[in-house]
Amino acid sequence: MTDVIAQIEGRIGCITLNRPKALNALSLEMVRHITDALMAWKNEPQVLAVAVRGMGKEGPFGSFCAGGDIRFFHQAAHAGDASLADFFTEEYRLNHLIHTYSKPYIAFMDGIVMGGGMGISQGASVRVVTERTKMAMPETHIGLFPDVGGGYFLSRCPGRLGEYLALTGTMLTGAQAVAAKLADIALPSGMLEPIWQTLISSPFENAESVERWVLAQSGSLTPEKLIQQPQIDEVFGLSSVADMVHCLEAASDEWSQKTAGTLRHRSPLMLHVVLEQIRRARQMSLADDLRMERDMVHHCFHLRAVKDSETVEGIRALAIDKDHSPQWKPVRVEEVNALEAASFFVSPWSLEDHPLRDLS
Repeated sequence: MTDVIAQIEGRIGCITLNRPKALNALSLEMVRHITDALMAWKNEPQVLAVAVRGMGKEGPFGSFCAGGDIRFFHQAAHAGDASLADFFTEEYRLNHLIHTYSKPYIAFMDGIVMGGGMGISQGASVRVVTERTKMAMPETHIGLFPDVGGGYFLSRCPGRLGEYLALTGTMLTGAQAVAAKLADIALPSGMLEPIWQTLISSPFENAESVERWVLAQSGSLTPEKLIQQPQIDEVFGLSSVADMVHCLEAASDEWSQKTAGTLRHRSPLMLHVVLEQIRRARQMSLADDLRMERDMVHHCFHLRAVKDSETVEGIRALAIDKDHSPQWKPVRVEEVNALEAASFFVSPWSLEDHPLRDLS
């Protein structure tokens, strides 16, 4: 059974992520399969647009994509497996391809949409969510950073929402995702199958009419702003992670206390790195952001010894030993060495040798 089903139906290139037991977590093989399909359909006159969905445990939809395969990351890091570097290079290339694709790309982001799932949907020309959508970039939970272009798309959320979502990994509903500018339309999940069937059976005359038709679906759910947005803007606009944590800990309301507790459980070093990532990315093009993130992920897995990698330790605690007690180095945000955090932004490659040098 193939993990990605890619076929042309009617005038639509259809992609179904078909690894439901793993919540459609992306493997290198899946990244290659999606890339090959998109490249083949680019100049295929029959294909007016591309539609992508995930297979749920009960059938199509219900789950989009939970991200990259973190067990593979852990295993490959310990084994010194070169395919780990290939995974990130090829995944980020695919993210760029989707953002710059010449035909409408419609992502049905039903169910879980996290990490790498955001990477293959945020560049879509139409991003559809539902009442079942659970959207997050939870990478700080495993000592990583919101990659796959996360710096680019999170930094463009309203106010300081980007910093908040990147640092805490907070999950959004479909209606909240629309308000956060991370989705275009929220529809009841029961509409997805009929929409998909109409897409593949209708004689659309051109690409624009496909996109227009999806966006015009009636019955969309009302966008829902986070009620804490003023507090988010105030706290996550502060200049350092330590200032944010101290401000939250000094407040007595439940949201502040809970948010402070969340930040205290994340990797202190990676929180510093992530804040810098989001703030740099706000002024960057997508291609430059992806090059920066490729540098950063090389630091996470290759420039630090495996025993000193916050990411390897974070994955161990969450998914391997499941003790949920990562041994972060250092332990507190107040102890992070600014030079150590800054080193993540020094590229190990020259401009000519960078693995993503040709992205524009």
